[in-house]
Amino acid sequence: MQVKTISEQLFFSTVRIDTVAANGSSGSGTGFFFGHKFGGDKQALFVVTNKHVVTGMREGRFSFLKQKDGQPTLGDGFNLHIGQQDWQSMWFGHPDQDVDIAICPLVPLLEFVKQHHGTDLFFRAVETSMIPTQQQLAELDAVEPVTFIGYPNGIWDSKNLLPVARRGTTASPMEVDFEGTPRFLIDASVFGGSSGSPVFILNQGSFATKDGGLAIGSRFYFVGVIAAVFFRTHLNQIIPVPIPTQVQPMAQQQEMIDLGIVFKAGTVVETIDAFLKAHNVDTTAPQVAADLAPQA
Repeated sequence: MQVKTISEQLFFSTVRIDTVAANGSSGSGTGFFFGHKFGGDKQALFVVTNKHVVTGMREGRFSFLKQKDGQPTLGDGFNLHIGQQDWQSMWFGHPDQDVDIAICPLVPLLEFVKQHHGTDLFFRAVETSMIPTQQQLAELDAVEPVTFIGYPNGIWDSKNLLPVARRGTTASPMEVDFEGTPRFLIDASVFGGSSGSPVFILNQGSFATKDGGLAIGSRFYFVGVIAAVFFRTHLNQIIPVPIPTQVQPMAQQQEMIDLGIVFKAGTVVETIDAFLKAHNVDTTAPQVAADLAPQA
């Protein structure tokens, strides 16, 4: 498979995260690769997901794809298992406890796999430059189509080791903070395993403009991270809860109502900035984030 178009590259922007909780139950979620550029040509690479996917877990495993001659080797993966001590210490959460974003440095993982297993991994990173500016955000309409990538209910192409893509629309304006928080809603089928899925605006060929016109060309933005979904309870209440990572029976009187909660893309940058500050990283130094996590 040649990875050329934006759509093709999105299938290599995520990593499956499987976890084991303290009680031995297993779960899965989505992580994605993110490159944060600053200070000119410097870049720090991270894996991004939700806090609730990784926090309090006994151990975890990343399912990567290998590469050959700069191309992915579909179906030829590398599972990186990380034990409890390192798993807990490698993750860094957004300083606001209510913002469900967690990151871990990617470079140490890549170097460990390369040095100890002689393996190069294939991925495509979402970058800070893909986040819409305030002006670009203002140009988006209140209802826009969205695309998100991940592993809903643990479903993926297990033969080729690829995630699945899903689509929906915004259910609240992205320009507005939903209930005064850095979130917006999407009208889409969001299931367990979708936790941590990156959300994009992806228009190819043409797209409608806010003034009712039609623009010829493509438009691509990274706009957020899926974290929660609304449930209808047996008391007929509608409540937001983190997307379950464990596959478990659901009470018959409790159902998802296809409204997902997305933390805005800016919260990822905020988490990275807090991480760099907490680790006293000199952002003017040539090497950044190469030694900021324990060896796997």
